[in-house]
Amino acid sequence: MTAEFYNCAVEVMRGAEAIDEYIALPQQEAFDIEYWLLEEAKLKRMPAEKELARQVAVVIGAGSGIGKETAHRLSKEGAHIVCVDLKTETAQATADELIGKLGQGIGVAGSGISGCGPAIGLAANITDRASVRAMLDQIILAYGGIDHIAVTAGVFWPSDTTGHIPDDKWAFTFAVNVTGSYIVADEAYKTWKEQGLKGSLVLTTSANAAVAKKGSVAYDTSKAAANHLVRELAIELAPLVRVNGVAPATVVQGSAMFPRDRVIGSLAKYNIAYSEDEATESLVTKLAQFYADRTLTKTPITPADQAEAYFLLISQRLSKTTGQIITVDGGLHEAFLR
Repeated sequence: MTAEFYNCAVEVMRGAEAIDEYIALPQQEAFDIEYWLLEEAKLKRMPAEKELARQVAVVIGAGSGIGKETAHRLSKEGAHIVCVDLKTETAQATADELIGKLGQGIGVAGSGISGCGPAIGLAANITDRASVRAMLDQIILAYGGIDHIAVTAGVFWPSDTTGHIPDDKWAFTFAVNVTGSYIVADEAYKTWKEQGLKGSLVLTTSANAAVAKKGSVAYDTSKAAANHLVRELAIELAPLVRVNGVAPATVVQGSAMFPRDRVIGSLAKYNIAYSEDEATESLVTKLAQFYADRTLTKTPITPADQAEAYFLLISQRLSKTTGQIITVDGGLHEAFLR
C-alpha cells in the first residue's frame, strides 16, 4: 500500500514537472500541516499557567514579617519577585529562600542581576529618592520592567518614659511611613508610564490610622496620612496604575517592629505575667493572644493573613478596585468605618 501511494505521488510530480508548474510546499508549511494538531493537543494537556506567571512583583520590606510572607505568597503564584530591604543581606536571604523553594539552587548573588531567575535581592532606602531610582533601574535591567509593587516597610518608634517622642524620631517615622511610600510611587510611575502597561501599587497603612490611643502618636498619625496617601495616589496614577492599601492590626509574629525588648515592654504595660528568662517565642505568643482577645475573631493575626490581602489586590481578582483600604485586623471594632 505504501508503495502504491509512493508511485501515485511520483506520477503526480512527474506530470506537474512535464507541464512545468510543479511547486513543492515550503518545508515549514508541510511540517505545520503534519504536526500542528498533535502539538495543540499536547499544549492542552499542559498544566494551566499560574495566576501571576511572567509578572514582576517588587516587595519592599521583604527581609522580615509581612514583607517576607508576601514575597513567598506572590512567588507561589508564579511571579518573579524582587526582594527589597534596607540591608542587602536580609533582602538576599528572602530571595534565596524563594529560589530554594523552587528547586533552582541557592545564591542569586553568584549569577548577578541577570533577570533569568525567579527572585533577586536588592537594597534600597525608601526615604532617599536616588536610592529608590537606582533600585528601580536595577530591576529594569534584570527583568525588563515592573508590574506590581507592594510597600510593606514601616517603622514604629515608641514614646519615651515621659510619653513623648523626640522631634527627630517623629520626622523619621513620617519619612518612612509616608514620604517613603510617596517617593516609591512617584519614581515607579515614571517607569509605568514609559512601559505603557497597567500595574498595581499596594501600600501598608494600619488599623491604628483610625484608632486613637496613648503611646504611639507618631506612628498612628503617620498611618492616618498613609491612608489618605492611598486615595490621593489612586487619583494621580489612574488609569494606568491601581493603588490600594492593606491595614493590619498588630502583627507580633515575625515582625521586625517587635524585638524581644519591645515585647517585654508591652507585656509590662498591659500587666501580663511573664518572666525575664522566658523564651522569646513564649513571650511573643502571650502578647499576640492579648491583642487577639481584643478583636471579634479572638485569633492572633499572622503575616500570612496580611500576605493574602496583598495577593488579592495585586492579582486580577480585584482588578476594578482602587483607592481602597482592606483591613486585616481580626475584627477590631474600634477601627470600624465612621
